[in-house]
This record gives sequence, C-alpha cells and structure tokens, in this order.
Amino acid sequence: MRGYKRTGGKLLLAMGAVLLLTGCEGRVEQYGSVDTAMGTVVSQTLYVRGDREEAETETAAVMELLTRLEEQELSWRIEGSEVARINALSEEVAGERRTRGRESAAEDSMAVSVSSTMQQILQQIWQVSSDSGGALDVTLGRLSRLWNLDAVAMGTAEISVPTQEQIQAALEDTGYERVRISQGTLGLPPGMQLDLGAVGKGVACDRVGAYLRSRPQIAGAVVAVGGSVITYGQKPDGSPWKVAITHPRKEGSYLGILSLTGEHYVSTSGDYERYVMVDGVRYHHILDPATGVPARSGLCSVTVVCDSGLLADALSTACFVLGPEQGLALAERYGAQALLVEEDGTAHMTDGMEEMYTAAE
Repeated sequence: MRGYKRTGGKLLLAMGAVLLLTGCEGRVEQYGSVDTAMGTVVSQTLYVRGDREEAETETAAVMELLTRLEEQELSWRIEGSEVARINALSEEVAGERRTRGRESAAEDSMAVSVSSTMQQILQQIWQVSSDSGGALDVTLGRLSRLWNLDAVAMGTAEISVPTQEQIQAALEDTGYERVRISQGTLGLPPGMQLDLGAVGKGVACDRVGAYLRSRPQIAGAVVAVGGSVITYGQKPDGSPWKVAITHPRKEGSYLGILSLTGEHYVSTSGDYERYVMVDGVRYHHILDPATGVPARSGLCSVTVVCDSGLLADALSTACFVLGPEQGLALAERYGAQALLVEEDGTAHMTDGMEEMYTAAE
C-alpha cells in the first residue's frame, strides 16, 4: 500500500500531490520540514524573512495548529474532540433508547450543541452534499468503521469485506439529509456517526492559510497535508509554484504539473491512495454513500483547485463518486478547476485547469 514509508530515518512522500520547488535568493530564507499529523504526512516549505530559528518557529507553529485541530475538533478517534463528543452522545442516546425498547416520533432526532466554528464547517459540507445529490456525505462514520480501510491500508488490520447485510445495517445510520444545523445546534438521529475524513485535510489547509496570512514575515509557502496542498504568496524569483499530480497507476510517475501563482488550494482524491487488492478487486477508501461500497464511477483520480481548502477536499471526493460528466459539472458549478482521470487514462478538465496544467511527456 502506498502511503508513506520510512527510509534512512526520513519520510518519503507518496501522496496525491507532490511538491517541486526551487531555491530562494536574497534576504528570504527557504526552510523545509516533513512531519506527521492528522494521520498523514505534512510537508512544509516556507520562504521566511529572517533567520533559520524564526523559520523553525513558524513550521513548529503550523504543526501545533494541525495537532490542535485534530485533537480538539475533527477527530472521531480522539476522546475530547468535538466530533468525538457528538458521536459519543449520539451513541449514548441510541443505547438508552434500545434499552427502553421503544421509540416514538418525537425521538427521531436528538439535539447536540456545536461551536460556531463547527457549525460553519458543517454548513459548508452540507451545501456540497446537497449540490452533489449526496455524493459527499460525512455521516458515514459507522460504514467507514465497518470497512476499516484506513487501518487495512496502513497494515494494522486485515481486510474483511463486509456482507451486504452488514453494509445495509450500517447505511441505516447514515444520511446527510436527516441532519439539521441551526443556531449552534446539530439535530441528528441517535446512532448516527460523523466522519470528517473527506474534508479534514482541506480544513487543515484553510487553517494554515489563515495562519500564513497573519505572519507578514512569511513571503511564500507550500504546505501539503496528505493529498491537500496550499500555495501561498510567492517565491523570491517570482516563478510560479509547481505542484505535480501523481499518476494513479504508475508508481513514481506523474500525470502532469500544475503551475500556480499566489494562494490556491489543491486536493487530489484517488483509488490508489489507501486501498487493498482482494481477488483482483480494488477496495479503496472513497465510499459511495448510495451503495455503501467503494465508489465505482469509472474514475481513478480527481484533482480540484479552488480558493478554499474545505471545498477543494469536498469537491474532489464528491466528483470522484459522481463520475466524469456529473463531477465536471459540479466543479464548474462552484467555479473550481478540476482534472478527472478515468481508469483507462482518459482525462477530463475544466477550461481553467487546461491553462494551469501541463501533462507529463
């Protein structure tokens, strides 16, 4: 499974978007680091006005920001995070109702308080869910745990393909349209479990972008959180940022390179990122909410570029589930640029993507 591996004490990246950077000149110092957070590799290259100590302080601050985001807000695994709290309350109420052995119409949903920040995140997600006809759905927590493909791909668990009965049972606790969000309150059916993995890395890039904008000493930066990337500012020589898109079927090769100027958010979703092969069938981590199984849309890779990390992440997932025609239409609806690659290598892209993308020879 390709994710990342440790060689000679260093982490070698193998993700949806790989960074190609040039050196720097003048008073601006270039500093790079590679670390892990949010269950993935975090690669930073900063161009800082100052010395190496200042640059190291900035990269450490970014890592602290990502750690707080995971531990306090987004993780469903870490007790005490907001998502974990929502899930725990949902499970607790569901258990109480099962114990009572009866339900009523008034018990169809429960109310959970959420922070203003979480409400804003969920409202953006729900908009994409609605616009995509449910191709993006973060209520699949029970289903994603049933498949457990992240752990399988990392080698910490064995694949056990769920039965149709198990899948159907998990799907009964899903459905974004069954959730209501308003005035600091989340209304959801007891037993429903949230999993923000489809947008978490994009949210992380948004937070990094806000931090970079608050630091005038940072002239430019490229930060990758797994397959989600933010480019910010500019390099000292004025040349564009170069972001290479990994080939979904040729390890170590690239489909092409994006040339970006200024602040952009890039997200790549693919069936090659976290997957296992069983009897010739590829089981990957992008689940289709309609079927409960890994999406079979004919696509193997989707890259989205836009002005929001959350949207780039959400749209790359939704477009992957929808397939070439509907996926391209969804990206265009949001004014995003997209590259969608079919399993046979056929590429589809928006007009704006054509201007920023150069195919590999």
